[in-house]
Amino acid sequence: MTQQVTDETAGPVPGEEEGYQRGLGSRQIQMIAIGGAIGTGLFLGAGTAISKAGPSLVLSYAVAGVVIFVIMRALGELLTYRPVAGSFAEYAREFLGPFAGFATGWTYWLFWVVTGMAETTAAAVYVRFWAPGVPQWTTALAFLLLLYAANLISVKLFGEIEFWFSMVKVTAILGMILIGVGVLTLGFSDAGDTASVANLWQDGGFFPEGVGATVMTLQIVMFAYVGVELVGVTAGESEDPERTLPRAINTLPLRIALFYVGALVVILSLVPWSEFQPGVSPFVAAFGKVGIPAAAGIVNFVVLTAALSSCNSGMYSTGRMLRDLALRGQAPGRLTRLNARRTPATAITVSCLLMGAGVVLNYCVPERAFQYITSVATVCGLWTWGAILASQIRYRAAWTSGRLPAPGFRAPGGNWSRALALAFLALVAVLIGVDPDTRISLYVFPGWALFLVVGYAVLRRRDRAAAHPDGRPAGGG
Repeated sequence: MTQQVTDETAGPVPGEEEGYQRGLGSRQIQMIAIGGAIGTGLFLGAGTAISKAGPSLVLSYAVAGVVIFVIMRALGELLTYRPVAGSFAEYAREFLGPFAGFATGWTYWLFWVVTGMAETTAAAVYVRFWAPGVPQWTTALAFLLLLYAANLISVKLFGEIEFWFSMVKVTAILGMILIGVGVLTLGFSDAGDTASVANLWQDGGFFPEGVGATVMTLQIVMFAYVGVELVGVTAGESEDPERTLPRAINTLPLRIALFYVGALVVILSLVPWSEFQPGVSPFVAAFGKVGIPAAAGIVNFVVLTAALSSCNSGMYSTGRMLRDLALRGQAPGRLTRLNARRTPATAITVSCLLMGAGVVLNYCVPERAFQYITSVATVCGLWTWGAILASQIRYRAAWTSGRLPAPGFRAPGGNWSRALALAFLALVAVLIGVDPDTRISLYVFPGWALFLVVGYAVLRRRDRAAAHPDGRPAGGG
């Protein structure tokens, strides 16, 4: 029997882990973790952020990276306590209450739906590098259908696709960093005469647009980090979650330092910041100036791979989260179905159909689609990360008092570090409202909040009616 929304118990739903195939091995989990930390937010969104803040954007990525690590270590503590497919929604339900679990599950689902829209939009933008005459919406639709088909086959195929997508990204970024360092130290290539680390402070200073402009880029930066929490969703299909998940989380600081901060330092040293343009990948622009044959085309292929990788992860995540909600009685029961290959095919199909709204945006407003979508996705991400932090604070209080077992993977620092991270997320939410380019999310999210409140109330009423079909209140005689 499916557990209903008003059930206060914290244990896993019967059948929740049944049916899923634990087909994700250690190498796939590691690469999924890396892939979640390298996406369109860096490859495309950084162009807009650089044009607004200049070299000081590196500082924004570093500070935000520290906050993300605090969030991920908090998640790691929860995952080793109880590794379940529902992940964030399950922890919010157990430690913050039924409505928090309901809201977190649905918001994380929406988060990946709109992120999938952003990634297909970005992929379509990248294709224009080779085929500027092809309508943006047609390539977005083609990529969406291709990844949908791959996700229906099996979790092993998803893991393999994501492994190789991530391998391409990691190898390419390392190669770009090495080439950039070679240009800076040896002076070869067309950019050799102007490439210099001094570009980080000579063209108007490290803060050319002021400290305020740097702070305002934090909402763009935070979108670049969305997806790092994806390892939590893989818990229900990992072969050895107690070992592989902490290992993936512990490598996060190195990934942030290398793939974000390190890559941006090299890019901004190769080309003065004022030459980058919004809507153009800074990686493509920088290596186009280096003069290596086909360099810009190769980098464009890499960033296209990054976008498809993130969309692939989004389809995986939305399917699992939607099925978890259905198992809890918080979504239609037919969404619990698994196909013959033990993947939540119905839930994936519904999510993919809604991702198709991104194709419509690419048809109607192709020049603004990416900006509209990412602002909404960032707000959803802030809610999810906040729920993780709040749940871990409550869990720590429970195990320190002896009410629950202590985790095998403890988050460093006291509650003060989680409190500071929550304050940082609140600051980013305020900045999203202040920036006119991202303010659209303020119009979308209140409507989403109303949907959650009304939906939860309807479910509670349904459950009460099912428990007392004669209409009498509980305990009535």
